[in-house]
Amino acid sequence: MQDLTPFSLFNSDRGVEYAAGGYRVLLAKHHIKPSMNRPGHCTDNAHIESFFHSLKGEWISGVEYATVSALRQAIKDYIVHFYNRTRLHSSLNYLSPNDFERQLVQ
Repeated sequence: MQDLTPFSLFNSDRGVEYAAGGYRVLLAKHHIKPSMNRPGHCTDNAHIESFFHSLKGEWISGVEYATVSALRQAIKDYIVHFYNRTRLHSSLNYLSPNDFERQLVQ
């Protein structure tokens, strides 16, 4: 039977502190799954590391949130309204996803 317990994902590098048994037990206790690259494959998590770099630098760095709920809403707003719609992406030849999609249908 498949476990359908909701979980969060924790992305990290391969630092010894993140791979330690006690830390992994703590993550499991809170239904958090670890995500890290395989040994010798430093680009495994490059896409998510790039996303978090953008999120921190463009949206939440230096901002204090009164509640976890407020932080979650800010992250949702970043993803839904900015990152996926208007932010320029180098992989799309510096177009926003909306502009890139408009080009496809023309």
